[in-house]
Amino acid sequence: MLEGSGIQGKNDADQFGYTPPCPPSGIHRYFFKLYALDAPLGLDFGATKEQVEAAMENHILATTELIGRYKSNVN
Repeated sequence: MLEGSGIQGKNDADQFGYTPPCPPSGIHRYFFKLYALDAPLGLDFGATKEQVEAAMENHILATTELIGRYKSNVN
C-alpha cells in the first residue's frame, strides 16, 4: 500500500491482495464496479465488502460497471 493512497480490504477469498481469475473450464463473467463518492469512507484496514457497501450508502455520486468474459482453454 502506498502512503495516503487508501486502505486495503479483504477479497472474496477472505485474504488481502489481488487474486487473479482461476475458473474451471468454460466461459465465466467478471463484474467490475467503480463508484464516485462525495467523501472518504473512513474504514479500517481489512474492511469487508459488506462494510464498504454500508459506508458508501448515501455517498454515491455516480457508478459504472464493466462485465468481462473469460474463456478457459482447459478442458
